[in-house]
Amino acid sequence: MIIVPVKDGENIERSLKKFKRKFERTGVIKELRKRQQFDKPSVLKRLKMQHAIYVQKLRNTEE
Repeated sequence: MIIVPVKDGENIERSLKKFKRKFERTGVIKELRKRQQFDKPSVLKRLKMQHAIYVQKLRNTEE
């Protein structure tokens, strides 16, 4: 459960902004979107490999 302490006289919009930030950090929406569709393990493995290659290329170009 997300708890956002609100001080007396604090703006409601500011409190909502704090709540949204905390909610985003928990990763609930990301997890829900991930669970909406099933990806085969082979597809996940391929995507992970492609990402690793991409990151390696980025690191090599920086040096």
